[in-house]
Amino acid sequence: MDKDMIHSYCMKLTGTTHDYKEEWGAHRYQIGDKLYAMIGGNATGKPVLTLKCEPNRAEELRETYEDIIPGYYMNKTHWNSIYMNSNIPMDVVGNLIHHSYGLVFDKLTKKVQQQITSQ
Repeated sequence: MDKDMIHSYCMKLTGTTHDYKEEWGAHRYQIGDKLYAMIGGNATGKPVLTLKCEPNRAEELRETYEDIIPGYYMNKTHWNSIYMNSNIPMDVVGNLIHHSYGLVFDKLTKKVQQQITSQ
């Protein structure tokens, strides 16, 4: 996985905003001011991509892929982290980014959803 590819993919999703949180050392991707993806590092500095995920699917992914772990620094039920140096196919990663975006978008108010979709 390449950070620039992930950045490009996230920024193509309608209404996505990006910032860099200095104190976390993390690039954050949000929709409606709600986080859906983050590129940062674990305690040893190993780069990870953290994404929101439906709990049952999160468990299945962790069982299927060695490089998908419970969300680092996040709620372990609803977030997964993927080691950036993994060889998980980019189409799988793209689907997981889209899944995370959708989960967060669906929790936004109807008013905010309409504002985003009319951009």
